[in-house]
Amino acid sequence: MHAFDVLGDPVRRRILELLAEGEATAGAVGAVIQREFGISQPAVSQHLKVLRDNGFATVRPEGARRLYAVDPRPLRDVDQWLATFRRFWTPPLAALATELARGRRERRLREQSGGGEQSGDQSSTASDERKER
Repeated sequence: MHAFDVLGDPVRRRILELLAEGEATAGAVGAVIQREFGISQPAVSQHLKVLRDNGFATVRPEGARRLYAVDPRPLRDVDQWLATFRRFWTPPLAALATELARGRRERRLREQSGGGEQSGDQSSTASDERKER
């Protein structure tokens, strides 16, 4: 199965998100997935099996429990494939970050100068009052 076939399923993506937080039992994963997606425990087990069989998750027994974790190796392959396309979104995201930083800086400067945020009428009235003093 191709990596994107595995990751194309929202249940499997959510399971990986849960496992990215740290090792978890099948029961703990199952409880969240059943609540969020309304599927049965056997269906969750099948998704865990697909992730395990395709190298996205590891499992280790601990007594009667089975602990699942993310295996990052196939995710590195996905990341490498996506690198080809990053040029399409990296510059716009960098531009957005610049604009957000500029807005925060301007807001901080306004607040430091004692201006705060005022509507146009109030601002000119306050300015006129300062001039009269």
